[in-house]
Parts: sequence; C-alpha cells; structure tokens
Amino acid sequence: MPRRFLSLSLLAVLLTACSTPATPASSTTMPSSPEPTVLPSPSPSPAAASHFIILAYATDGIFADIIPYDKLTHINYSFLTPKADGTFNPIINSWKLNQIVRDAHAHDVRVSISVGGWGWDAQFEELAANPETRSAFVQNLKAFVDEYGLDGADIDWEYPDQGESSQNFLALIEELRAAMPDKLLTTAVVSYGDEHGLGIPIEAFELFDFVNIMTYDGPDHGTMEQFERGLSYWSGRGLPKEKIVMGAPFYGDPDLPYFKIVQADPNAAQADVFEYYGTMYHYNGIPTLQAKTRIAMEKAGGMMFWALDHDAQGELSLVNAIYQTAYPSP
Repeated sequence: MPRRFLSLSLLAVLLTACSTPATPASSTTMPSSPEPTVLPSPSPSPAAASHFIILAYATDGIFADIIPYDKLTHINYSFLTPKADGTFNPIINSWKLNQIVRDAHAHDVRVSISVGGWGWDAQFEELAANPETRSAFVQNLKAFVDEYGLDGADIDWEYPDQGESSQNFLALIEELRAAMPDKLLTTAVVSYGDEHGLGIPIEAFELFDFVNIMTYDGPDHGTMEQFERGLSYWSGRGLPKEKIVMGAPFYGDPDLPYFKIVQADPNAAQADVFEYYGTMYHYNGIPTLQAKTRIAMEKAGGMMFWALDHDAQGELSLVNAIYQTAYPSP
C-alpha cells in the first residue's frame, strides 16, 4: 500500500432478452400467436455475474454506510498489523469491521483482512524466520478470520527480500494455506522489478487465489506505463492471467484524496494532473480508470484500488468508472 497512507478475467455477458417480432401472416396461413414480451433482465451485481474482480481496499477511516457494495466483488479491510512474536496489535474500529462484513455478505461481497502494510517489514522478517512465531502468526490470524466471519486474509508484506527472506515468506504462505484451505488467501506485491518482485517466489503463485499488484506505489505513481509494466512483469514471471488483479490509485501523489481534487474542480475528474494550492498532484481520472479496466478485462483477472475511502460520490466516482466499464448497462 502507499507509504504515505500507512494505513474476475472473464468479461460478464449481460443477458438481455428481447421479444422476437411476429412474422407477417400471408393470406393463405393463419396468423401465429404473438410471442409474449420478455422484459430485459436487470444488470446483475458483479459478485453474482462474473469472475472479474473489483476489489476495494478500505481503511478503518471508511464511512461504512456509503460503501457501494453493488459495484464490488471483494473488500480488503486494512490493516491488521503484526508483532514479531506472531501476535497482532488490536484492530482499530472493530465494530466497523463487523458492520462491513455483515453488509458485504448481504450483497455477496467477500471480505478479507489485509495484514501489514508499509512499515511492518521488520516484524514480518522476524516472525517468518522462526518456526514457532510463524506458527503463532498463522494460528492467530486464523482465529481472527474466524472471529469476524471473514472470507480470508491478504498478506501485505512490503517486502520480502530475495534469498532466505523469500523462502521464509513461502513457508509462511504454505502454512497459512494449510491452516485455511477453504479461505481466500491473497497478497499485495510491488508493481514491477526484480529488486522486490523476486521476494515473491514462483512456488507461492499456486497458493494464492489471486495477487494484488500495486501499480500505483512508487515514483511513477499510477501512470499507464507503470500499469502496463506491472502487467507485463508479473505475467512474464508466470502468474496466471486469472490471478492478476491490477491496481489503481484513488489519490493524488503524494497524499491528496481524489474526492478533494474533484471537490475543488469537478472537471479534474477528466484529467490526471491537478494543481491544488500550489502543488501539482498526479492521479487517475475517469478516462484513465476506464482505459485501465478495459486492459484488465482483456489481460488480467480484475481491478483493485487504494483506497475506497478516497473516492468521490455520484457521477464523479472512480468505482463507478470501473464498474460501468466492466458491466455496461444493456
């Protein structure tokens, strides 16, 4: 996830039933009975309609009552932070997590807890290196998932290194998969590059349901080039198309929520750069999100974003831009 915040690929076919016009009767035949009119089916929610993923990272600051569950397939609640002994720091706003799980499940949306985030590498390194603390982490995380009725866990270790650290990451994921065989298990990874990318060993790919690629983190924040390089990098390493979930920013680099940008100027929703009180912010506007979604529909398994908290409401919403591209109205 962004350092400054700390905090599926099948395109759905929207079924539209249309009545067939009756063939005009000739003078020598009896007219056929008119066929009954069939009204078009309503657009299904993404969770029910397809395997194309639309995943929202949501922080403890989210207003749960305005989450657009009908436009999402998954929510990752962020963050549960680890200690080096395999235990966790208390979750912030646990009542909110309970509400989100309840409301999301009512809309067939799956909820995972995202573990870690930027700044917790030292704790991950220490706990994963020791079999005892690694086991404690796995059992404590399973207990947390069960307690809150969650659908799974998202491991956001930024970042395991090549070598021993990478093998410790693999051991941790293997133990998590063994402990939670029927739960979602995902991870968030660097956008591209061997420096941090090779810390995720190829052997781990089969253990994850999918992988969230943070194609917004770093100096090339959310550019189309970063998006395409991230897709190429992880595809090139052998991550299956259906397991690739591409990321997009809902904020301007370095730290300005998208909703504040369009509050200042609604026309900024159609751009990717905006000057806000003397500072230039780079972000993704609606056209860019639509273009990225079309690429993901063709070459990946879904889209995710950091973070839902930062979206605007109504016609300027970036969630709407993704959803309406993936699930156009009939």
